[in-house]
Amino acid sequence: MNYDIPGLTSEAIGLLKSLISIPSISRDEEKAADFLQNHIEMQGMATGRKGNNVWCLSPMFDLKKPTILLNSHIDTVKPVNGWRKDPFAPTQESNGKLYGLGSNDAGASVVSLLQVFLQLCRTTQAYNLIYLASCEEEVSGKDGIESVLPELPPIRFAIVGEPTEMQPAVAEKGLMVL
Repeated sequence: MNYDIPGLTSEAIGLLKSLISIPSISRDEEKAADFLQNHIEMQGMATGRKGNNVWCLSPMFDLKKPTILLNSHIDTVKPVNGWRKDPFAPTQESNGKLYGLGSNDAGASVVSLLQVFLQLCRTTQAYNLIYLASCEEEVSGKDGIESVLPELPPIRFAIVGEPTEMQPAVAEKGLMVL
């Protein structure tokens, strides 16, 4: 498959900027979840939702195939007093860096995993995919991923987008037993 990398990058940056501009402090992610759910549905995909968790199963989901979960979280911490820029006004500097609350933790992962999901769903795979944008990760809330896992088909493997220098995220460690 031929990928339009510049086009996909531009689309991802635009989506990330939109998410940054929507405050999504833990336990108050409804507007960001609404936006993301609408975006996914505009791509022609059916979504599931529980609270502020939004998910999507790959087309032609087959329980005989192994399932891979692509997960990251849409919630952020509250902005601290040290912010020198408006945390909800995404700013892209000339060096390419994008600033805004949640841009790194974990908006970039939310958007990147969604792009991967959407691209892989356009081809036949030997596995199923589930994309899950979960909430309340920053506060280890009970209404986050823990509440959604019983709603999903069995998962064999998970890729969790979390910028923790490749170390397990303590807030989620142990929530997902596969």
